[in-house]
Amino acid sequence: MNVLELVVMALRTIMSKPMRTLLTMLGVIIGVGSVTTLVSIGQGTTAKIEAQYENLGTNLLIVNLLGNGRATQLDYDKLMKLEILPEIESIAPSVSKNGSNVKYDRTSETYNVIGTNDRYFSLMKIDVERGRALVPADNEFRSNVAVIGSEVAETLFGFADPVGQDINIDGIVFTVVGQLKSKGSNIGGTSPDSSVFVPLETARRAFRLGQIRTTYLEAPDADRLTEAQETITQYLTYQFKSSNGFRVSNQEELMNARKEAANSLMSQLISVALISLLVGGIGIMNIMLVTVSERTREIGIRKSIGAKRHHILTQFLMEAAVISGLGGLLGLMLGVAASLIWPLVNPNQPTQLSIEVGIYAFIFSVLVGIVFGLYPANKASRLKPIDALRFD
Repeated sequence: MNVLELVVMALRTIMSKPMRTLLTMLGVIIGVGSVTTLVSIGQGTTAKIEAQYENLGTNLLIVNLLGNGRATQLDYDKLMKLEILPEIESIAPSVSKNGSNVKYDRTSETYNVIGTNDRYFSLMKIDVERGRALVPADNEFRSNVAVIGSEVAETLFGFADPVGQDINIDGIVFTVVGQLKSKGSNIGGTSPDSSVFVPLETARRAFRLGQIRTTYLEAPDADRLTEAQETITQYLTYQFKSSNGFRVSNQEELMNARKEAANSLMSQLISVALISLLVGGIGIMNIMLVTVSERTREIGIRKSIGAKRHHILTQFLMEAAVISGLGGLLGLMLGVAASLIWPLVNPNQPTQLSIEVGIYAFIFSVLVGIVFGLYPANKASRLKPIDALRFD
């Protein structure tokens, strides 16, 4: 028999008992479907992280202070003087207050308030849609002005122009001077769309936020990023008399860290999904053993009329491979459907389908069927004709 005839024969045999066949394939279906879905989510997450990285550029540095007390405080004026260095293009210190109550008229919502300077918006590649961004005078005179994200503007003002309107932030009145264009989340996972930006010194005084803990620096280009990182590291080490009170990171390091964490979690989930394939393989072996027992007389008849051992072995292996292969196809279809539906349920989590992953998952499912079908097939092929014919 050729391969096509064996496949047709296997299909006729397993379709004679469709419910049992479907239950046998269930582990393979779940395993392949889970792997396909999880890999597409993982690849979508990776692509999202890379897009965020490219969106901010490759010449951004982030300084985080780790210590507490006066010994690890940054002075704003001294920090801004570093802009005279050729390897540093722009500096935007920031403080933040999460969960602030922002109110306009009768509408109230909770948002993050970020205190920063005028450099922040160009450094973070955030464009203004209405009004203006912060200017140096706002910080110098500690003005009670605010620039709001697109989500904040939509929630509080709807389609109305927010510029010139007063909003209340934790009991303090601020005048809206600008609205930002929609940006989406950045590499740190936060989104300017759901944030309110006020002058740095205003935020520190009004909300008692204390010292500057996060500072963003921009090098003139990616080629000078390493030089800028070394300069700010040396400066902070001199300021704090130690290199343990701060951390200087660049965008690529943050991106790689997030990708590594995402890939690690995805690998663990895929490992769990692969267990379903193994369980499915055990189910196939179990059913094939039952099938061998049910078809013992058929095996004896075939052998008595000239069928060789390898004919019986190949026939039962093909049946196991077809069962697992059909399960793999159904699982692949399920995984593709889940990958397409997932972004609709969770818009913040994109997916990215991969043809290669689907092919590998299908091939692996067929191999699972062959491996776990080998023992039942071998048992069937070793039956002696006379004993098989006597079997009742």
